[in-house]
Amino acid sequence: MELKEKLQILADSAKYDASCSSSGSSREIKNGLGNAHISGICHSFSADGRCISLLKILLTNVCIFDCKYCLNRRSNNIKRAIFSPEEICEITINFYRRNYIEGLFLSSGIIKSPDYTMELLIKTISMLRNKYHFGGYIHVKAIPGASEVLLKKLGSLTDRMSANIELPTEGGLKLLAPNKNISKVNQIMGYVRDNRNKNYVPAGQSTQMIVGATNETDLDIMKKSEELYKNYKLKRVFYSAYVAINKDQNLPSLKMPPLKRENRLYQADWLLRYYGFKVNDLLDNKNPNFNILVDPKVSWSIQHLDEYPKEINNCTYNELLKVPGIGITSAKRIISARKYFKLNFIDLKKMGVVLKRANYFITCNGKYNINNEFITPKFIESNLILEEKGNNKISNGEQLRLFNE
Repeated sequence: MELKEKLQILADSAKYDASCSSSGSSREIKNGLGNAHISGICHSFSADGRCISLLKILLTNVCIFDCKYCLNRRSNNIKRAIFSPEEICEITINFYRRNYIEGLFLSSGIIKSPDYTMELLIKTISMLRNKYHFGGYIHVKAIPGASEVLLKKLGSLTDRMSANIELPTEGGLKLLAPNKNISKVNQIMGYVRDNRNKNYVPAGQSTQMIVGATNETDLDIMKKSEELYKNYKLKRVFYSAYVAINKDQNLPSLKMPPLKRENRLYQADWLLRYYGFKVNDLLDNKNPNFNILVDPKVSWSIQHLDEYPKEINNCTYNELLKVPGIGITSAKRIISARKYFKLNFIDLKKMGVVLKRANYFITCNGKYNINNEFITPKFIESNLILEEKGNNKISNGEQLRLFNE
């Protein structure tokens, strides 16, 4: 099989893996190709957050597992291919020199055994680093069940490592991925957490969960994410809308992937990591799923109107973060600027505050920017739904193709 055909097969097979992100690495290289330092690697992102600046491929789409949702499952009659380590190195270096990519994301089906597959991954990355002196960003998927010795070797060669948990509950895994064992994924995460330093997985670890393949609620998914962030110090949890590529009695028949739901989960994840929210603030057993029509921050604010309005000139930083339309950067600007003068709505707009959202929840010098007689939950929700529809530009989330059809 020609190299170009292998690349078409194994790049296409990798497109359902969402675990790509910017480096966050501080490792530099002086004598070689590429650089994973923050200033040395740039990224493009699709509208739903997927990183598209890396060459994203599989080592092989041959797999001994038979996960019901996976394109590469053992029982699927698809064209199979496998790269040699030298071929991956050749493609990566050539693409980098042509400025097509800034780094590599490498995953794999499980061929023969977890240890055998990990040894191939290690051989490939070691060759890139030591023979070709490639210093660019490399993100590799670890293989659950592989030995700690191999995990140690792989982590010393990569910037970021991930082990996909796939589904938030053991029941979901037993139903759709009976070959997978959640404890083996946890072992990888625990090992990386305990050993991570500037020379071992310096950009941290991540994981991915499939959304919509099983009947877990958003509360189930976010509880799992909260647990992973707390217990394993993950950099990111990625959410991947289920795409109906296989037919099975245990799989849902969806006409379209639940991309809007995926988007809400990403927004809520951001609130957990940077805005001081907890899962229990956003969801509960009575309301276990996010409102698809408005983002989680808006939804929370509407349900807690008794806590508003916030006076811009004296509320705390944490209170500012809970106001729709105010992000981390604009909140810091507000805190800094009001030391010198009282802010008005014109000032807020210049600082990047989205007043179309914030107007319902703030005052400046005791005054609203709108007629506050109409501030009711129903009125706010209706207006913000219309505003979001006008700004909605979510794509279908596909990775960029390397070749024209």
